[in-house]
Amino acid sequence: MNPAKHDLERLVDISYRAGLDILQWYDGDMGITHKADDSPLTNADLASHELISEELEKHWPEIPVLSEESADISWQTRRMWNQYWLVDPLDGTKEFINRNGEFTVNIALIRDHQAVLGIVHVPVTGTSYFGARGLGAWRQHEGSNAERIKARQPAAEPLVIVGSRSHANPELASQLEKLGQHELTSMGSSLKFCRVAEGLADFYPRMGPTCEWDTAAAQAVVEAAGGQVVKIDGTPLAYNTKEPYLNPNFFVFGDPTREWLWPFRAAN
Repeated sequence: MNPAKHDLERLVDISYRAGLDILQWYDGDMGITHKADDSPLTNADLASHELISEELEKHWPEIPVLSEESADISWQTRRMWNQYWLVDPLDGTKEFINRNGEFTVNIALIRDHQAVLGIVHVPVTGTSYFGARGLGAWRQHEGSNAERIKARQPAAEPLVIVGSRSHANPELASQLEKLGQHELTSMGSSLKFCRVAEGLADFYPRMGPTCEWDTAAAQAVVEAAGGQVVKIDGTPLAYNTKEPYLNPNFFVFGDPTREWLWPFRAAN
């Protein structure tokens, strides 16, 4: 599959409909259970998963689907894939349970270990962020036309840094101080990536556990908007290169001319 604008538009529609399914559970009984790793699972996760999986398999039957809620595909099988859909049907389940609105629907296309297309939909606001390699990135509010977005270059002064609401790390403070004056804002899910992609934030460091479905769609949007998502060695965050789904620490930034990583390398 070579992504085209009409593919993005169809995927935005799928993510929007998944968001509507999620919102049906937002104000009532969420049916909360827990997975083996003690992470929460709700009826909304499952409803979104079912809709997205069915739609992807219907429109692109030749491309396999890996979702957080169907992640028991063996390494022997998926290591042979050169492209596949990587889906987080509800990124930010804790934020969903807390009813703070900071959760998203994430759909990514992975090709040769890279996220080449991504959709991040925010159900509560009806906003979608989407982009693909070679095409660019857009933000679309419900009922409005899509508008192009670009990562901010050069970075603002003071810097605007975003961090995780549910996984705050106090050790970050001294490292961030070395980058200079900055404003730090906490929020949940893939919204942090989106702030960088739309030029409203400059840097998002993640020093803690994430899974590949948490990051792929948003990484594709950031990169399509001119930003970067890299590991501590400066190479891009990659996918389907190992059996576990866990990501290493990573860093998201808009201005590639600035040296963002040295405080974190010095700490290692």
